[in-house]
Amino acid sequence: MEVLAELGGVATRAQLRGRCDDHQLLAAREAGLVVRLSRGRYVLPGVAQAPRLAHAAGAVLSHRSAAAQHGWGVAVVPPRPDVVVPQNRRVDAAVRRTVTLHRGWLEGEVVDVGGIRTTSVDRTITDCLRALPFNEALAIADSALRAGVTHRRMVQLASATKGPGSMQARRVAEQASIKAANPFESVLRAIALGVEGLSVRPQSELWSGAVFLGRPDLVDHHLKIVLEADSFTWHGNRTALAHDCRRYDEMVAAGWLVLRFAYEQVMGDPGWVAEVLTRSVLLRSNGLAATG
Repeated sequence: MEVLAELGGVATRAQLRGRCDDHQLLAAREAGLVVRLSRGRYVLPGVAQAPRLAHAAGAVLSHRSAAAQHGWGVAVVPPRPDVVVPQNRRVDAAVRRTVTLHRGWLEGEVVDVGGIRTTSVDRTITDCLRALPFNEALAIADSALRAGVTHRRMVQLASATKGPGSMQARRVAEQASIKAANPFESVLRAIALGVEGLSVRPQSELWSGAVFLGRPDLVDHHLKIVLEADSFTWHGNRTALAHDCRRYDEMVAAGWLVLRFAYEQVMGDPGWVAEVLTRSVLLRSNGLAATG
């Protein structure tokens, strides 16, 4: 469940391999904690239940639920599925309590994904970029790029967006990156983008002379700050842990400030993460000023 959450609620068996074994996966399925959606594709229960609830509401999956149906990772699996109905459609009050209801015109913007009525790729991108919190929108935008949507197309869609949320849509499209590894990392980048003086790039190579130090999650080359979206499950074993220890020590010895953030901190306490980043920027800026 932890691995699936960090991957955005949707993952293939290949993505899970090395992070959990077959016995763990089978146990999670038998306990109802993880759902096998199709051959080699696994999701959290909230993702699996969304189509049934959308059908009961006579609605179409939209926003975060549509993104997950398209196979994109989301930062937050909604407790109630996002669905959309036409402006004039009446929906029973009892059914409304089981979904997050959106209204809008859908002509030509509904597709069949695995037998489920879902907003189209273009409509899903537009809805998410303009209506979701910035961190969630960025995570979905990054995931869509990894799934094959071109950055040019995303920018075009955002540029054509009018009305409420259009400015955010353009900002998200501009900042979206195919290099982001998962929604966890995307949310950390979203926090960093809100910190004055910090300018990070995802998955940027670090070198100390001719020595390759690694490719951290986020790097500010000017301030020499490294940010890592660090997961216990990613280490897997002591060999992987020892490798990471060596890598981080080499970075510090080469003059980099390495900050490691856990999933629970990034998703559950973003204010504290932003505060640490702000203090770190001040520390490094003052250091650079002192050295001329």
